[in-house]
Amino acid sequence: MSSIRKQTIISSILVYIGFLIGAINTYFYVREGAFTTEQFGLTRLFFDVGQNVFTFASLGVIPVVYKFYPYYKDNIEDKKNDLLTWALIAATIGFILISLTGIILEPVVTRKFSERSSLFVQYYYWVYPFAFGMLLFSILEGFTWALQKTVVSNFLRETALRIVTSAFILLYYFKLISFQEFVWLFSCIYFFIAAALVIYLIRIGKFTITFSLSRVTKKFRKKMFAMQSLIFGGICIQALGQTIDGILIASLKGLGPTGIFTLAQYAANLIQVPQRSIYTISIGFLSRAWKDKNMEEINRIYQRSCINMLLLSVFIFGNIWLCVEDGLKVLNIQSAYAEALPIIFVLGIARVIDAGTGVNSTIIGTSTFWRFEFMSGVVLLTLRIPLSYILIKNYGITGSAYAELISYTVYNAIRFEFLRRKFSMQPFTVQTVYSLLLGIASFLITYFAFAHLDGWLAIIFRGLMFSGIMVTGIFLFKLTPDAKQLLEVLR
Repeated sequence: MSSIRKQTIISSILVYIGFLIGAINTYFYVREGAFTTEQFGLTRLFFDVGQNVFTFASLGVIPVVYKFYPYYKDNIEDKKNDLLTWALIAATIGFILISLTGIILEPVVTRKFSERSSLFVQYYYWVYPFAFGMLLFSILEGFTWALQKTVVSNFLRETALRIVTSAFILLYYFKLISFQEFVWLFSCIYFFIAAALVIYLIRIGKFTITFSLSRVTKKFRKKMFAMQSLIFGGICIQALGQTIDGILIASLKGLGPTGIFTLAQYAANLIQVPQRSIYTISIGFLSRAWKDKNMEEINRIYQRSCINMLLLSVFIFGNIWLCVEDGLKVLNIQSAYAEALPIIFVLGIARVIDAGTGVNSTIIGTSTFWRFEFMSGVVLLTLRIPLSYILIKNYGITGSAYAELISYTVYNAIRFEFLRRKFSMQPFTVQTVYSLLLGIASFLITYFAFAHLDGWLAIIFRGLMFSGIMVTGIFLFKLTPDAKQLLEVLR
């Protein structure tokens, strides 16, 4: 667990540096006199559509890479490891097929988006280089997860990507390039970090391209293909579930509301930073633990991830909700973005629930019961798409937040119950209840203590008081064994 803790700390620090840079980027997107809400919404739609294109094009190879890598590592030398080669070949073939499908469907896209999201129609074909760069990077990233070298890939995805984006934003902000040229550069952004990851893998001697079929591939190819086939459906469903809101908002309401929703989602996604670090880092450890049938270690990771992610998510959400309204005012954010406030609250609750259930999806996905991930994903998508469509159409962009809250609550409840029944794993304890009570008490005390303040003073004093009460309570009530050990690791 100490190795996971160390990597989580380092990764979280790097990710938060990335989010700080991302916050600066978002500020230039949304401040008065910068990008329009439609232009900001277009960048969000690039990510949503690009993620779906890359997911469908990947043909499910990324989970296969980190699931089967331990067998390659234990049985053949690195120079004969052909796992990465076949993953890249399969994904390239998938991308060609998806691109051809996109060309055929272009008239449908034009018909659905031209009225409210004409910018997307104008730059539609630039989504494909964006998605291909994302695809290449994601395969290489999955390989580094299997190598348990997650800090580098996390830095590139969460920090370096935003630094490159900053450069493009500033070029446009200071009128050195046109918006069209900004879109051209933005569409190639993932190629930069993919190239950096290739260089890193070459330097550590792990980037091997070989077209000779290894004995491990020959032995496990049927199992790999079976897993790939079923997981492919699951990850496609998951990608649609994660991105359907942005696509539906752009189609039903336009790119302006999409930009507002993007700001709300960015604020809510701050809550997920530690969760994302723990997820990526735990993959390699859980894959090894399942191979070694080490159920005690799996259960320990599950329990620790639940309490740690719950405490961190409550801590971050409390700080955000106490300060966000004043933050919009003091930073001179366009008035249209005030509509994001109720969305931030609802999405924040959804993020806390998702984080508080720990690494349940990773445990299932790295086990021999990974087929269940597909089935639970079907349930998620079955709920998410109709809920999002109905609620967005009737209640606007706030309806999308409620659809996400309902869908992910049910989704996590199903995965929790599966692990409880199948493996007798139940991660919640009395500390879970105390953690929630501590968060609520800290929020109420802070809110009423400084309800009369506004502006920078409100942000500073509320943040300091809420954080101080939370941290003191965590140590005083010994809510997680990692708290004390965390200080030692940081030292």
